[in-house]
Amino acid sequence: MKRTRTTAALAGLAAVAMLAAGCGGGDSASGSDGTYRLAFIEGVTGDAFYVTMGCGIQQKAKELGATVSIQGAQKFDPTLQTPVLQSVVASRPDAILIAPTDAKSMEQPIKQATAAGIKVVLVDTTLENTGDVVSSIASDNQGGGAAAFKAIQQLAPNGGKVLVIDNQPGISTSDARTKGFDDAAKADSKYVNLGVQYVQNDPAKAAQIVTAALQKDPDIVGIFATNLFGATGASTGVRQAGKQGAVKIVGFDAGSDQVKALQEGTIQALIAQQPATIGTDGVDQAIKALKGESTEKAIQTGFTIVTKDNLNSTEGQAALYKSSC
Repeated sequence: MKRTRTTAALAGLAAVAMLAAGCGGGDSASGSDGTYRLAFIEGVTGDAFYVTMGCGIQQKAKELGATVSIQGAQKFDPTLQTPVLQSVVASRPDAILIAPTDAKSMEQPIKQATAAGIKVVLVDTTLENTGDVVSSIASDNQGGGAAAFKAIQQLAPNGGKVLVIDNQPGISTSDARTKGFDDAAKADSKYVNLGVQYVQNDPAKAAQIVTAALQKDPDIVGIFATNLFGATGASTGVRQAGKQGAVKIVGFDAGSDQVKALQEGTIQALIAQQPATIGTDGVDQAIKALKGESTEKAIQTGFTIVTKDNLNSTEGQAALYKSSC
């Protein structure tokens, strides 16, 4: 009950602020020239995945005559993302594209944005309840997890123990990747899935966990890292354990560190998403919503499996993430 009253009070304050600014809750805040103002809130700053997504967002916004600002927190953490979102809401953009850092705890802060008349599009990650948002755009993460296991099957065909390195529970994308991997592993009796270890986006922690896991289970044949931070740490842990080449690592995402590890042979395969496409689709849906046009509630994008063999091909190079636009 206390939470309900607090939410109502916040909503009331937001309404007062809008009235003071001369804005109705459902009105667009676009400039007199008709330019829409968009804001992109990254899951975490400095991540090549979100950098690449931001490049796609900026390009599409420019094509459609909109402006975009980019903000984010230093860590993938809802307690850090919430004040960033609140600050953006206070600036009254027309639409917000956001990668929620938790499927449940970010629901209320995002609901406050939609209650203020701001169109919200979810990019990459999503929420448990998406009823208030314009669209939710993400990769086929469960399919990507299954593809990661298939890659390990090809790399270590005799079977054995496998391990998953994830960020933290409650993130829609990596939860789906883990499920896809686990379901695929259960279907092949030659493999034993040792489960998931969470590393909170900390490569050093991932390295420590992998080193310890290989000491406990030296017969691990494959590791699936659900994002680029986990893959970076896993490759370090494998090197520290002297298991480079013997333990096959498949990572999600294709940042510069992962590509370097792929070239060096520490990582054997990368599941590259299409962050720029997620971004451009997000802008497209936001602008359509602002114009009163029909939108797509959910959009799923694909991925590319990058190996050392196809890294230098046109397809492989196009799949790699950017460090800047």
